[in-house]
Amino acid sequence: MPVQSEDVIDFSRLAHVVIAGWRVILGVLLVCLLAGALYVGWLACPIYTAVASVVLDTREAQIVDLDGMMSGLRGDSDTLNTEVQVLRSRELAGTVVEALDLQADPEFNAALRAPSVFARIKQLVWGKPPPAPPAQIRAMVESALLDRMSVRAVPSSYVIDISVRSESAAKAAQIANEVAQRYIFNQIDLKFRATEQATTWLAQRVSALKSDLARDEAAVKRFTAQTTLVSVEGLQSLEIQLKDIRARIVQSRAAVAAAKAQLARLSSATRIEERRALAEDAELSNLSGDAAAFARRYAQVVTRARQEVARLEGQLGALERSEAQFDAQIARQSDDMIALQELSREAEASRTLYAYFLSRLKETSAQQGIHQADSRILSRAIVPLAPSTPRVGLILGLAAVLGVLAGVALVLIREATARGFWTAQDLEAETGIAVLGQIPVIAGRTRRAVLDYLASHPSSAPMEAIRNLRTSVLMSDAETKPQVILSTSALPEEGKTTNSLGLAMNLAGLGKSVLLIEGDIRRNMLGAYFPDAVGACGLVSVLKGVAEIEDCLIRDPDLGISALMGESAPVNAADLFMSEAFHAFMAQMRARFDYIVIDTPPVLVVPDARIIARHADAVLFSVRWHATGKAQVQQALQLFEAVHRPVTGLILSRIDPRRMRRRGYGAALGGYGAYGANYYE
Repeated sequence: MPVQSEDVIDFSRLAHVVIAGWRVILGVLLVCLLAGALYVGWLACPIYTAVASVVLDTREAQIVDLDGMMSGLRGDSDTLNTEVQVLRSRELAGTVVEALDLQADPEFNAALRAPSVFARIKQLVWGKPPPAPPAQIRAMVESALLDRMSVRAVPSSYVIDISVRSESAAKAAQIANEVAQRYIFNQIDLKFRATEQATTWLAQRVSALKSDLARDEAAVKRFTAQTTLVSVEGLQSLEIQLKDIRARIVQSRAAVAAAKAQLARLSSATRIEERRALAEDAELSNLSGDAAAFARRYAQVVTRARQEVARLEGQLGALERSEAQFDAQIARQSDDMIALQELSREAEASRTLYAYFLSRLKETSAQQGIHQADSRILSRAIVPLAPSTPRVGLILGLAAVLGVLAGVALVLIREATARGFWTAQDLEAETGIAVLGQIPVIAGRTRRAVLDYLASHPSSAPMEAIRNLRTSVLMSDAETKPQVILSTSALPEEGKTTNSLGLAMNLAGLGKSVLLIEGDIRRNMLGAYFPDAVGACGLVSVLKGVAEIEDCLIRDPDLGISALMGESAPVNAADLFMSEAFHAFMAQMRARFDYIVIDTPPVLVVPDARIIARHADAVLFSVRWHATGKAQVQQALQLFEAVHRPVTGLILSRIDPRRMRRRGYGAALGGYGAYGANYYE
């Protein structure tokens, strides 16, 4: 049964396999290089790439400072990325398409190209499609331009590279320069339009503010004409006068109160002394003796006191009326002053706004015609001298790498999927049975020529390999040497008959009597090795008793062996080998010959080998090198296990040493390999 070996990758062996497959690798490499050269030389269309560079000018000096209304670009990454997208925009591409008339260029307008074979077949099947509308064609041309254009911001700088690919070197440079130029023009145009819009808006605003200012100034004039206004100083003078009047009123009220009190005292006095004291009149003092004159004079004093009260009250009333008039005048003029100040402020505000926007209008008008772009062309594209694609060196390099990898992969796949076994180690690992011999293929145009070669070249590598097989077979059982050796295989043409003959010859070389029996009575292949004995009686005749063994044996003095060929007969081979006659025959041959080698038919074809194996001391199973499948070998071995006659050893036959060395298995060739070349004929 098979011995399960560890799943270990032998890198040394893989390296040998790869090295041995150098012819395959070289062939695949040459094919890939040829394909790469064919692609570069005939199939690939040369594409030229031209590069123009623009730089963002973040230090722009504006002749007229508009305080940010027409500000330049900032130098941050967001602005740089925005400008990259502007260069990739369809609007900018449209201006380039229009400027260079790319719609008339078949490279960009697919509608102008000759239809491909597939398109012609499609037209034959489905009919010619209707022509695309102009807008769609324009969009297709713009898309084609954008596909052939790449924009890249140079890291750590304000530089943007514009790359354009085209089948024409001059066209690539022309388009790249046009894109850069249109980008600059676009910035100037945007500023011009923005300035124009700002000028229009400012003019409208200045006109409206001028009307507002005229209205406010007229309102001030009308108000001034309709009212009697004093200055602030005059209003303050009125307030001082009002304050003085109010002080006089206080004094007048005190005088009226004093006069009324004096009148009351005079009116209430009854005694002459009291009246004389209150009146404070010198004439009244002289009339103290004349009562009537005193009374008349006192009445005059009272009348004067009453008149004084009336005078003082009249003066107080006049002052109070003056106070009311001044108070009303001050209040009215204060209101007028406030209203005038409000109108004046509104007029002043309108004047200030008008002056500001008028100044902005003049500044904006001065900006027209002197706009500068926020970017400038750093370097114009030049006509490329060599195509950018296909890159010959890169393609051939990749083709070489691909060829080597594909060649190595092909070699490894061939190794992994190879039919049969390459080495004895592989065969032993798969079956768990020892490989007793490794027999190289023997040159010869006929089977007899093979036999003659073995006989005439006793020191050749095949004969040495068969001697090794003989030694291994005889020493396979330490207690008893096998006398009857059965040789079989899984399938025909595996070299078992040649191995049987070679083993018989080497056993005879020990000075022993050897009988070679052909156990295949269906094909009679042994006759090809002994063409002179064709037609002689054979095994079937002996078993049936038709002929004696002596009459049927073929003795070859050159080989030193006796051979009993099989012969075709209308009998069942399985029944024949299971008969008592065959059993007795084998017992008789054991007594007569030192060694018996039986060449049997393939075990997967007929059951003869399993039947004959009951009479054998050793079973040799030949496996054709690099031919017999693993499943077939396992199936054949299981058939022997089923009849309790396990295979004694395996023979890896028909080995091609040269191919093994090319595949890296030179060390597995054994004694007849490169190391033993000096020992063989």
